[in-house]
Amino acid sequence: MKNTLMDLFIVLAICLSCLILLFLWNRSYAKGKLPPGPTPLPIIGNILQINTSDINRSFNKLAEVYGPVYTVYLGTKPTVVLHGYAAVKEALIDRGEEFAARGSVPVIDKIVRGLGVVFSSGEVWKQTRRFSLTVLRNMGMGKKTIEDRIQEEALCLVEELKKTNEAPCDPSFLLGSAPCNVICSIIFQNRFEYNDEQFLTLINYFNENFRIVSSAWIQLYNAFPHLIHYLPGCHNELFENIVKQKEFIMEKVKEHQESLDLNNPRDFIDYFLIQMEKEKQNQQSVFTIENLIHTVWDIFSAGTETTSSTLKYGLLLLLKHPEVTAKVQEEIDRVVGRNRSPCMQDRSRMPYTDAVVHEIQRYSDLVPNNLPHEVTRDINFRGYLIPKGTSIFTSLTSILHDNKEFPNPDQFDPGHFLDERGNFKRSDYFMPFSAGKRVCVGEGLARMELFLILTHILQHFTLKPVVDLKDIDITPAVSGLGSVPPDYKLCFIPV
Repeated sequence: MKNTLMDLFIVLAICLSCLILLFLWNRSYAKGKLPPGPTPLPIIGNILQINTSDINRSFNKLAEVYGPVYTVYLGTKPTVVLHGYAAVKEALIDRGEEFAARGSVPVIDKIVRGLGVVFSSGEVWKQTRRFSLTVLRNMGMGKKTIEDRIQEEALCLVEELKKTNEAPCDPSFLLGSAPCNVICSIIFQNRFEYNDEQFLTLINYFNENFRIVSSAWIQLYNAFPHLIHYLPGCHNELFENIVKQKEFIMEKVKEHQESLDLNNPRDFIDYFLIQMEKEKQNQQSVFTIENLIHTVWDIFSAGTETTSSTLKYGLLLLLKHPEVTAKVQEEIDRVVGRNRSPCMQDRSRMPYTDAVVHEIQRYSDLVPNNLPHEVTRDINFRGYLIPKGTSIFTSLTSILHDNKEFPNPDQFDPGHFLDERGNFKRSDYFMPFSAGKRVCVGEGLARMELFLILTHILQHFTLKPVVDLKDIDITPAVSGLGSVPPDYKLCFIPV
């Protein structure tokens, strides 16, 4: 028995030694190609050197040691991290085609399987993205423009906020309802009442999904998907939520199929179904029911949660800085007044408000390291050879918090976007929507929503905190794939 155990131990030791030698050989082989980085351990890579609860901070510290281009191993796969404006611009803008593929996000890949507009690559991505941009542009110029839809929804939100009767409330649901209804009107043609049970459930899924994908557990899942997938954990809750969301979308698609008029598209789903009809003889067409469902889910997820989280962070920052809020309200009173709703034409005459909206996005830094990219072929980048298929993380934090472009970047200061005369000042470093070929499809929509919804709220209400200013905590509740704003309460006092 003793000899048997000893033999087993020897076999295991030999296997482990071989595994380590193989890993180190692969590592040394790759070292001649990939940028430098911390030495990884076999199997687990650099996971012990990275705080999965705050990957962003870990990446920033590694950049101090290894410079603007370095390699980390999240599990056994190498990931190249680009840090700082110059490196990110060179990759995403100057060499955008080479960095245009979507990097692997295993927890999402299990669900989307290369479809949709956010997590796809190649021909599926190119055609779906081009189509989505065209439809959004067409709807923006229709009889009822997207701006009209946002203004109507902002007024509905104001009415709901009045119903709080100045009592302390958590704004999360209401701030999620407005952008969600804007997306609903674009995709489904209709909006939901704020007390609709189906609507409440839908928004809850978006909130939960954003919290889950930003958790430390999901960062571990993405590093070790083949192991974590079979364990209990919040990834299972994410999968269940998305299945239910897709079932909801499928019901809406069926309703549209039954009432479709090929000559009179009403919304995004109609446009997609008409394109499917046009390409029904094409066996290679990307316009399929499955791709429609995933594209709608992408637009829904990206268009609802990111905007609502930015609004939630925005109100928290305005609570913390009442002097900023007062200046915005003074500008609204002077330019818009009380007798009409703010519109996008007002923005050019409201430089301070425009600067505040930009600063909210810069400071909140909602997706710190962007969604991963992937190089489309073997490339030479800054003297390093990066093989085709290598994942690329681009640190948006390093750009949005660049201390040369934005003095005192860790402070909330609208002056970052104002010149010495108080005019709005654009910055190439403003990249909350990413940049280049994979810049967010809904950037224009999100910009309109943030400006119009915030100005409508501040036109009608004074924001009253329920704790002392010094006790208002603006630290993210979770910082992983996204920065999740903390929960808080406030009072909406009609002006």
